Amino acid sequence: MKTNKILSIALLGATVFASAQVKLSGRANLLFKTDKPTWENISNTTTGAYNESGKNNAGFNFGLSAKVNLPLSLFLMPEIYYTTLKSEFTEPISKTTLEVKSNRVDVPVLLGYNVLGDTFGVFAGPVASYNLSTDNQFNDFKENAKNEFTVGYQFGAQVQLQKFIINGRYEGAFTDDQRDFINNNTNQTIRYDSRPSMLILGLGYQF
Repeated sequence: MKTNKILSIALLGATVFASAQVKLSGRANLLFKTDKPTWENISNTTTGAYNESGKNNAGFNFGLSAKVNLPLSLFLMPEIYYTTLKSEFTEPISKTTLEVKSNRVDVPVLLGYNVLGDTFGVFAGPVASYNLSTDNQFNDFKENAKNEFTVGYQFGAQVQLQKFIINGRYEGAFTDDQRDFINNNTNQTIRYDSRPSMLILGLGYQF
């Protein structure tokens, strides 16, 4: 009896995914550091990025996105990106300023709702990140990453016009990116313990 139930569930799941429409798209995004998902912070972030030509608060990523339409106007959107960004921080005691570079693979898994069919949808979900670089050098300091994996979350919306996709989303953090910066001459150690929150704006093209 138990085996029959498991088989029935498996067949139901296979039927749902077999009938689901899967659409692939290529994506490219600009990343802007921002503290909170408020209009004031987003406005200040975009203005600052423009005035400083992206210095200290901008990055980019590119990758692939799959949209799997589900019943009840829902959709599942797993994605994979190569992400690169940088930021500066100043240690409050020694007043030492360091540059933090991040090259990582991001894997968001987003659940969304088609508000107006494929034309307009909203989504949210977790994003797992794997740091690729762990030994960057900045002036006299060498970086030593403490954890390769971090976890965050994203929520946002997208508009599709024929094959072209415009999307905007906010990314926050569940876990921090912890790194030690060690001075090659004095062995002074400065701890970086953060994962920047970001405004993400980008374009996509559906294959």
